[in-house]
Amino acid sequence: QVQLVESGGGLVQAGGSLRLSCAASGRTFNRYPMGWFRQAPGKEREWVASISTSGGATRDADSVKGRFTSSRDSAANTVYLQMNILKSEDTAVYFCAAARGWYYSALPSRREDYDYWGQGTQVTVSS
Repeated sequence: QVQLVESGGGLVQAGGSLRLSCAASGRTFNRYPMGWFRQAPGKEREWVASISTSGGATRDADSVKGRFTSSRDSAANTVYLQMNILKSEDTAVYFCAAARGWYYSALPSRREDYDYWGQGTQVTVSS
């Protein structure tokens, strides 16, 4: 079992930056690819980014490519999402998730690929 806790959300002006953290419990954390999703009011939860078990490979949604960067610190059992050049449309609750038993070379990007979820952290970008 893996428990995930996000932090780092808040209110920021457009063009600003935030770094989200996702702290994981459990000794098997480093075996799982991790992902970030977001959900804006009235919208479906959408995939934002994924990172491999080693942290050596990442994959980003087109809407955040070039602005958001995923990383992970295995020793700290933590995954990060650095968000730069934030836009009002980035406003959402952000969730981290872990994909248990993912054995494919391509990084998971569907909601159903992930087994464990955090509670989310609110990011609000003012224009």
